[in-house]
Amino acid sequence: MKNCEMKLTGNILTITVDISKEFGRSSSGKSIIISSTEGNVSIPDKENIKIGLNVYRKV
Repeated sequence: MKNCEMKLTGNILTITVDISKEFGRSSSGKSIIISSTEGNVSIPDKENIKIGLNVYRKV
């Protein structure tokens, strides 16, 4: 994962992303990647629940 932190408190999932960071252009070159799970990943302590996250801005 890039620039993405997840925390599970009871039944509440909190996702933290620092939107001041950048990781270069996407493969298409149309956007700048800010955060990504880089595919679907399990949330903490819940292997059967998945999340896929992409945070980006247009170029």
